[in-house]
Amino acid sequence: MAFSIDELIFPAHAVSAPGPLPPGAKRFSIDAAGGAELHGVHIPPVSKSRGGGTLVIGFGGNAWNGEDVGSYLHEAYPDADVVAFHYRGYRPSTGSPSADALVSDAPFVLETAMEQVKAKRVVVVGFSIGTGIAASLAKSGKVDGMILVTPFDSLKSVAQDLYPFVPGIGLLFRHELDSAEFLKGSKVPVAIVAAELDQIILPRRTDSLRARVPNLVYDRSIAGAGHNDIYARSDFLQAMDEAFEAVTA
Repeated sequence: MAFSIDELIFPAHAVSAPGPLPPGAKRFSIDAAGGAELHGVHIPPVSKSRGGGTLVIGFGGNAWNGEDVGSYLHEAYPDADVVAFHYRGYRPSTGSPSADALVSDAPFVLETAMEQVKAKRVVVVGFSIGTGIAASLAKSGKVDGMILVTPFDSLKSVAQDLYPFVPGIGLLFRHELDSAEFLKGSKVPVAIVAAELDQIILPRRTDSLRARVPNLVYDRSIAGAGHNDIYARSDFLQAMDEAFEAVTA
């Protein structure tokens, strides 16, 4: 059962191949702990006139291809530099994924992205499970803003909501991401964009998080949206733009 839960949380085998990269994009890699090699992509801005020298670092959902995360953020914020990585264990990155491993990799990703791009400010964007990875950087002292899309307070609580029929799931669960604890005491401006009808991360999980974010500067739920179809909503793109403005104000 524990193995099955691991596969559901990190379905690395099910991640699709990436689409074409935007012009000017460059792939690169870094050495992480335990001998793992993480592969990422840097997508330069179309114009820096609006982005104002902003570096956006993306952490995708559990079935996202890292390059697709970068391409999506480039479309949302074409005037910012964008960096995104394939998670550990998600090809072509090596190693085995786990919550602890991804959290330990996050500072390496942040440092490498900042070395790759000399920007005036850094905004991290997390999607779904990636919100927990993004939140882990809140106290790094190097993040100027954070956008969390369909976030949760605790990944263990999400699992307990999804599988209430599994006895002792709390004991079997090995991949806790305590976003509320990561953000506790942080002064980083945080924006939340949630899905009103989310059936994966139930609204009470997001409600619990937003009540505990010290510096919540933007909060919007997309009406009628679910966990996966939120990205196809025109008002979601508007919310992402407003969230960016709020955390960089």
